[in-house]
Parts: sequence; structure tokens; C-alpha cells
Amino acid sequence: MKEKITKESTRFLSLDVFRGLTICLMIIVNTPGTGAHLYPYLVHAEWFGFTLADLVFPSFLFAVGNAMSFSMVRLKHANADVFWKKILRRTAFIFLFGFLMYWFPFFKQGIDGSWEFKPLSETRIMGVLQRIALCYFFASIIFYYISKKAAVILSVFILLAYWIILYVFGLSGEELSMATNAVTRLDLSILGHGHIYKRDSIPFDPEGILSTLPSIVNVLVGYLAGVFVQEKGKSFEGISKLLIAGFILAALALWWDLIFPMSKKLWTSPFVLYTVGLDLSIMAVLIYAIEIRKVTFGVAFFDVFGKNPLFIYLFSELFYIILRLIPVGSGLDAFEWVSERIFQNVFPGSFGSFVTAIVFMLLCWSLGWWLNKKRIYIKI
Repeated sequence: MKEKITKESTRFLSLDVFRGLTICLMIIVNTPGTGAHLYPYLVHAEWFGFTLADLVFPSFLFAVGNAMSFSMVRLKHANADVFWKKILRRTAFIFLFGFLMYWFPFFKQGIDGSWEFKPLSETRIMGVLQRIALCYFFASIIFYYISKKAAVILSVFILLAYWIILYVFGLSGEELSMATNAVTRLDLSILGHGHIYKRDSIPFDPEGILSTLPSIVNVLVGYLAGVFVQEKGKSFEGISKLLIAGFILAALALWWDLIFPMSKKLWTSPFVLYTVGLDLSIMAVLIYAIEIRKVTFGVAFFDVFGKNPLFIYLFSELFYIILRLIPVGSGLDAFEWVSERIFQNVFPGSFGSFVTAIVFMLLCWSLGWWLNKKRIYIKI
């Protein structure tokens, strides 16, 4: 009986819901319907600024840190060879899946109409899963070898150092412009045009090599928040301190934004502070609602995403790519046809685009629901 109570008391359903909520929003943001623009707050800021969509990816990195605060308990006391074997294997798998996702479907139609393999020279190397892999890798090393206090100091150093690096190594006078910032220059010099993201106004990778550095801090703060929640438990003291910390970090970010603008694509230091500040506040609200007030509305729904987060995200991306490859006539692919011929006719405009994304998200959720029902949990 004692063992059962301990197990229940250390489980935080609110953290699973937080993780599930980020995956849910990530799918909606990534798969808007065609035929009309999605609501502005569900679209990433063009360059500077902040929208709800910009909060999604950093929140998932924050959730990765939360999860690590539980898994690292045993790993921190393991031998170095066991530690390195585990993190290297998981980092390699996540990075590889991300790379294969961008290479998928591994072939393309040539000029003469014949099918040929997509050359590796045109495949994006960095990306969402790749950034998750690298952040997980470096955060694991940091918390295995140094203390929590040292990790806080290191986080401050990383954010200040990144600020300096952007202004020192960017083109003078245009340090934060898309074509001339240090992130772009480093990616082009190391990866070349063929291996970076090309769907922006110019070749620029929003998950570039250099901008991965400050994103590590999102994971570090998520880890520290997870440890704090475990230590303080489901208490009003813990919730109030999370809210206070979140407010202070968000306020500091808004002040810093006056001289160093927020940018999700550059992942600037104020952007990191603002997102972790919001995440701390959201997590506090969820803990209060779910752990203390015992609110159940929507909990089971988002918990489904939280059980297989990376797998469901990977499935959503591959499923979307497949739908966009299936021609159905009139110059439309399967995804466009459903969005424009069905949802845009019933719900014209932005709402129709939003409904398309919601329905697509629900299809991905149904896979997660089936996996959860069968107690199948796929760790990537």
C-alpha cells in the first residue's frame, strides 16, 4: 500500500497534459488548410515579434526537460559508460528520424516525368526533431556532470553569449537581418544551400546550428522546473513560486526585447526568456487545475498526445507529406481537395482553414488513442 501511495504522489498528470497540449497545437500550426489564410495568432511571426504559434516548439523543448527531470534520477547515478550509451543512442535515433522525415518520400519526379531518388545533397540536415535531439544530448550532459546551480549560471552565460555572438559575427549594421545574421552565415558555410530550409523568402534555417545553442536553455529550465515541482509537490507554495518566476522572466524578456528583439526564427535570448516564463505560468495553472482542483475536462484528450508525443508528431508530418503527394485532379492534391472542396465550402475563410487543421489533428489523435488503449508506448 505504501509503495502504491508513493507512486501516485510522484506522478504529475499535469505535466503529461502540458506535453500533450504542445503536440496538439504543433500539429494544428503545421497543417493549416489551404484556400485561405489561418488565423494570424496561429501563424509564426514573419521575423520579429511573437504569436501563439511561436510558443509551441519552445514549449515542447520545455516539456522535454520536464520529462528528463524524472528519467535522469536513475541515470545520474549510473556509470558513465551506461549514461553515454543511453544518451548517444537516443540522440542518434531522434536525429536520424528527423533527417529521414525531411528526405521522405526518398524519390521525386524528374523533368522527363520519370521517378528518381531525391539526392542527399538536397536534403535538409537540421530540423525540429534534430534540434530536440541535440538539446536533449547537451542538457543530459550538463545535468549529469554539473549541479543545478551551475546549470542556472550556464543558462545565463549561454543567453548572454548568444547575444554577443549575433552582433559580433553578423554583418555590421545588419546583424539581425535574415540574409546577413550569424546563424545564416554559419549554416551556409557548414551545410551549404542544399541542406537548409528553403521555404522562407530566402534560404534560411529556423532550426539552424548556431540558434540551437539558446534553445538548450528551454530544456534546462524545463528540467529545473520539473525538479522543483517534484520537490515542492502539489502545493500552493510551489504554484505561487512558479507563477512569480514566470512573471519575472517574461517581464525581463519584454525589457530585453527593447534592445534585442524577440525572434523565433533566430531564437533570440529574449525569446527564450519569454517562452520559458509563459511555460512556467502555464504549468503552474495546470498543476493547480489538475492536481489540486481535480479538473478532468480535456485532461484525457491531451494526455493521449502526451503518451506518445514524438511518435505522433512524426506520424503527423509523414501523413501530411503523403496527402500532399496524392493527386486528385483539378491540380489539387488530397489535402488541398479536402480543405478547399469540403471545408472551405462549408466554412469559408480562416475558419475553414482552422477546421481542416483541427480535423487533421483529430485523425492523429485517433492513432494516439488506439495506441494508448492497447498500452503501446513508442519511445523515440
